Amino acid sequence: MDFAPSPRAADLTERTRAFIRDVVEPVEGEYLRDLAEQRRTGDPWRPLPVIEELKAEARARGLWNLWLPKEHAGEYAARFGTDGGEGLTNVDYAPIAEATGGSHLAPLVMNCNAPDTGNMEVLLRYGTDEQKAQWLEPLLAGEIRSAFTMTEPDVASSDATNMAATAVVHGDEVVVNGRKWWSTGVGHPDCRIAVFMGLRDTPENLEADPGIDRHHRHTMVLVPLDSPGVKIERLLPTMGMYDEPIGHGEVSFTDVRVPVGNILSGPGEAFAIAQGRLGPGRIHHCMRLIGLAEMALERACRRGLDRVAFGKPLANLGGNRERIADARIAIEQARLLVLHAAWKLDVGGPLNALSEVSQIKVAVPRMALEVIDFAMQIHGGGGLSDDHPLAGAWTNARALRLADGPDEVHQGVVARLELGKYGAKR
Repeated sequence: MDFAPSPRAADLTERTRAFIRDVVEPVEGEYLRDLAEQRRTGDPWRPLPVIEELKAEARARGLWNLWLPKEHAGEYAARFGTDGGEGLTNVDYAPIAEATGGSHLAPLVMNCNAPDTGNMEVLLRYGTDEQKAQWLEPLLAGEIRSAFTMTEPDVASSDATNMAATAVVHGDEVVVNGRKWWSTGVGHPDCRIAVFMGLRDTPENLEADPGIDRHHRHTMVLVPLDSPGVKIERLLPTMGMYDEPIGHGEVSFTDVRVPVGNILSGPGEAFAIAQGRLGPGRIHHCMRLIGLAEMALERACRRGLDRVAFGKPLANLGGNRERIADARIAIEQARLLVLHAAWKLDVGGPLNALSEVSQIKVAVPRMALEVIDFAMQIHGGGGLSDDHPLAGAWTNARALRLADGPDEVHQGVVARLELGKYGAKR
């Protein structure tokens, strides 16, 4: 195993850190204050001008679309701003994702934020030439945004076979019906396209057809958000935070008709697409969370040395030194676990890293929550406020224990694979 980044990736990582340190962080505080003011007085979903300015700077520096995977980047890396004109392995991209994770704006302004990266990767891997020209290229250019609509409010969506929404082929059209929620990205005014996952037929018809197994019952289809029958019912707060300008929404689809050419890969292929999409996406999520934990620990250490109580720096009170040490140990363990998963994904693909990807999806959000909670505690009341980024960081880490599958589902995968070594059946 070799987790060392290539010389190119090491250079990109340092340049990413410099861009965040010198360009993004100096304006981030003002951006968050302006956003808070916009919430009170105007439209909080209208992106502030500084975002486009930062996007232009990131692209000029060659720090754009760095998530593009080495095996699928092709001509797009050169055409859409990736420095060096080629993609990166998961191991090479991991430290870049970590560097962006401690910043509220960096993933967005570098065109490296979810769900767009996952949706773009789906189009790269499974899209037709027409789908790529219509949707992938504007996404790579940062001209539009996208959403992923899978989770449903009326069923336990951690088991996708419970899904009730449908995407049924009728002649040369696909008729889409259903209600989705936690559809990340739909709040952005530039969101134009949703990747919709639904049953390929009614549940009754599928149950009556023994020739279609449970993992070939679902279809992914591209649904433009301006299609008749698509309605954003509401935008959802995550523990009181709306995550402007991206947002998470509840969306209804009522007899929405799109061309059959909007199907990704083919009817019944959604599970295979999801596995190809979610492996790298979970690496990205977890490395960004490690960056978030690093930001929290740095702030905890600085606060612990700057503030004095009972005649001592906070760092010297109440076991805080041990907590700082435990946080450092936990971050390093998590980083190595993610790099191992990234390496296994690189050398053998999604099936080679099933257990490892599920392991990090459980371990990293838990670690980040503990580190951020400690940082909040050492900041006292300020840690709960918007004066520091910690409350938002904690909310982000907590949400990721559910996003892309709850802990219990991933623990089930790890246990199944582990017990399978000893003869246990699925």
